[in-house]
Amino acid sequence: MTIKQLSVFLENKSGRINEVTKALGEQGINMHAFSMAETTDFGILRLIVSDVDRAVEVLRAKNFAVILTDVVCISCPNVAGALAGILERLARHDVFIEYMYAFAQGDKANIVIRPTDLNECVKWLAEEDCNILCDRQL
Repeated sequence: MTIKQLSVFLENKSGRINEVTKALGEQGINMHAFSMAETTDFGILRLIVSDVDRAVEVLRAKNFAVILTDVVCISCPNVAGALAGILERLARHDVFIEYMYAFAQGDKANIVIRPTDLNECVKWLAEEDCNILCDRQL
């Protein structure tokens, strides 16, 4: 089970992230999670949103470069060591993670994972009884 993540490429200049959030907000598109990575010349804003297709349409209409990526989102208890246990199990199965980011909601923590082999990652998470989320659960 995977979800779609938007990756928006932004020039490193003041106000660019605000332009994205404003455009989405004006259309009633909620950002469930996001992560910002930067290089010298540009940044990559990774987003999980409430309406993927509409978000892509809105952002491309505003001339943002947007790509879609499949990621997996899991939920675990928001307690010390819970994520470490999950990552240890994935490491035992040689699942390599390109990047990940997390957000907490009360007693639960949600983790977005981009592995090199999405199918293998989902397979092992399911076999290890991890709680894999679909987009409706965010």
